Amino acid sequence: MTEHSASVTVNAPVHQVYELFTHFNDFPKFMSFVQEVTYYDDERSHWVVRVGRTYKWDAVNVDWIPDQQVGWHSFHGLNNSGKVKFRALGPERTDVDVYIQYVPPSGAFGQLGEAFGIGSYFTAVLQRDLQNFARMVEDAPAGSLDPMSSHYLFHDESAASKGFVTPKQQEAMSRDPMMTPEALTERQTRIEREAQERQQQETELLEMKRQKLERERQLVAEQRQILAREAEKRRKEEREHEEALRRSVTLPPDPRYTYAARARGLGDRDGLRVRIPNFAQVSMTSRRPAKPGVSVPPRSTP
Repeated sequence: MTEHSASVTVNAPVHQVYELFTHFNDFPKFMSFVQEVTYYDDERSHWVVRVGRTYKWDAVNVDWIPDQQVGWHSFHGLNNSGKVKFRALGPERTDVDVYIQYVPPSGAFGQLGEAFGIGSYFTAVLQRDLQNFARMVEDAPAGSLDPMSSHYLFHDESAASKGFVTPKQQEAMSRDPMMTPEALTERQTRIEREAQERQQQETELLEMKRQKLERERQLVAEQRQILAREAEKRRKEEREHEEALRRSVTLPPDPRYTYAARARGLGDRDGLRVRIPNFAQVSMTSRRPAKPGVSVPPRSTP
């Protein structure tokens, strides 16, 4: 018994990942090595894969737990079994782990295939196609449960795009209402329209960013001009202040405010001789100016 495993993290809710993975018949649309998955009924399916050589088997579903796990085992053809586990890492992230076990075909070819690395090659292909599945889910609209809503279906490496699907798979796809020429044309038109809308949105977003940067540059330039004017104003005021200081040092002092003028009673203009001309007379009469025609006796001396 040989076992292989692969894991991938999908940026989508666990329920959406689970529902899209269980569309087994859509595997050839995004996987490279799955050439056919057709249904016998709700529980049984027929598989054709090519990894080095073509392998076929019929499988029945086992151990299915909604949003958590799917499993299968073969009852005809290549002896294999496996399970896929889904684990939510958050509201928009899901971890997907795939485990496959099989018994290599009997005979010289099967043994030589394992000896020359067919098993390791299958692991690499499984991991790559699991990443294709993640890309398909992430490319679908949020919450979509129909793989045909994903733009990533039929990518260049898928079995359907390369024409590697079996006639039975091709017939099954032709019966799918979503695979009619009209539906595919409508789907392609929608994809192109949405691509144009995304391109237009990106262009508008870039233009908005450009305008924002231009406004920011203008604002910075205006602030620099304001700062430059304020700096020039300060320099002018400093020059004027320095000039005023130089003039105050070189000008002669005002005689009205000298020490001698203050000692005289704020100058001759306000001295005693001006206010009271006869201040030298006796005290009782010295402060009264003499009346015209009245003689004042002279002050007696002791």
